[in-house]
Amino acid sequence: MDSANSKSDLVYATTDDGLRLPVIDVTRPEFALPDDAASVAALDAAVREAEWRNALIPGFIMGFMLRSAARRSRLLADIMQPEATYLAGLTTYIMKLGVENLPPPFTTDIDRRLVSAPPVVAMRLRLQQVAKLLADGVEPRLAANAAAPLVLINIGGGPAIDSLNALILLRRRNAALLARPIAIHVLDIDPAGPRFGAAALAALSAPDQPLAGLDVAFTHEQYDWNAPSLLADLVRRTGSQNAIVAASSEGALFEYGDDDAIVANLDALHNDGRGAKVVAGSVTSADALHRQSVANTRFKLVPRGLEGFRPLAARGGFGIARSETAPLGDQVLLEPA
Repeated sequence: MDSANSKSDLVYATTDDGLRLPVIDVTRPEFALPDDAASVAALDAAVREAEWRNALIPGFIMGFMLRSAARRSRLLADIMQPEATYLAGLTTYIMKLGVENLPPPFTTDIDRRLVSAPPVVAMRLRLQQVAKLLADGVEPRLAANAAAPLVLINIGGGPAIDSLNALILLRRRNAALLARPIAIHVLDIDPAGPRFGAAALAALSAPDQPLAGLDVAFTHEQYDWNAPSLLADLVRRTGSQNAIVAASSEGALFEYGDDDAIVANLDALHNDGRGAKVVAGSVTSADALHRQSVANTRFKLVPRGLEGFRPLAARGGFGIARSETAPLGDQVLLEPA
């Protein structure tokens, strides 16, 4: 990226294909969104208006319009890949940058309209809420045990930007809490997102940056959440080290996974009460209008809502300790039941 397109006070990291992207930090005004009740309600109304308008357009016309626009937008072209049944980690990440932080080649008018659309803004709020819930859940446990290592497990999280932002939030609140070994384990089927996450951590750890001086290791394991034995092994290993284990899955397992996969992964995290003490994640809304919107896409989201998710969490050994509402769904903080 040309230096003229950089904001000198932001942190940047580079993807496998040479794209230099800003690193999202929800404590900065460039990325933070208002999350008071009035602001969330206004965004919800805007999302509903957008979904209602889209529902009026026949599917074949909408498809033609999107395919035509995708020829002039790399970002939309990535979203419109015919074989895609979920949003890839880096594509989702770029959409969360916000319109003022888009780098070339994602700066066309179509890209800017896409990223400023209310449903995409709601994805940014989802990230912010999950990061805060994760930080809130971990904070008292860190305060109660100054010697324990911290292990953050990120399921399907691509660059694991929610895990990184939880650390940024904790560092700002009380830097002493993170004076311990920290490990981030990203379990994801696609390696490109985690490789960018590792680069983002390195950039955040540079002198005078938000995570400078911390002892943080970042690893990626290729993972299929329909076969959670790798997760179970990881939780058992970290539990035997008396670590504080926390997990998150923003825009991933609880939204795309089927019931059995969710229960099996939560059961692995629970590990008979000896595993994760905190799990944060996002649950797709079961609202009728949102269900219709999801049905009109090829993405395999499961709009089960909080009431559909709650019994699955219970079967996996967890209860919903807290939730935060956003236009696309609810963000949850789980604790062992």
